[in-house]
Amino acid sequence: MNYFDLFEIPVQLKVDTSGLTKKFFELSRKYHPDHFIREGDEARAGSLDRSAQLNKAWKTFQQPDETIKYVLQLKGLLEEEEKYDLPPDFLMEVLEINEKLMDVQPDNKAAIKEEIKSAIADLQLEIYSPVKNIIENYEEGVTSEIELLQVKEYYYKKKYLARINRQLDGKS
Repeated sequence: MNYFDLFEIPVQLKVDTSGLTKKFFELSRKYHPDHFIREGDEARAGSLDRSAQLNKAWKTFQQPDETIKYVLQLKGLLEEEEKYDLPPDFLMEVLEINEKLMDVQPDNKAAIKEEIKSAIADLQLEIYSPVKNIIENYEEGVTSEIELLQVKEYYYKKKYLARINRQLDGKS
């Protein structure tokens, strides 16, 4: 059972989490291992598995990038630890950002960091624009594999930019 089946919602790239809280608590009570104490080992083990899956699903749905990753994995379009070749034009833009990052000195640190964060924010908007409609209006069986591959490229670009942001924040 996938995370969407567990929550009884359609597969989607952008999950509205506001309505899921109630469902999460309902399912948490239903599958809580304490309810299966008097059941056999198999029922208790199943309850633990379902409870763990529920928690993973909840965590995934709380993070939009993780939801996108999960759907792409469900569709067989993304593998864990996959090496993805980003387009050269994107890499050039990121190279320019990285060069600015190397120019950070104690006397210009704050200004350069703000400039870089602004450039990253602009680039994030730029890479989201072509996939916005796909992500926000995804429909199982309607959205094409080509569109999902565009989302995959967006996912990897965004992941790359997030890594630079973590460097800026000193959380490499």
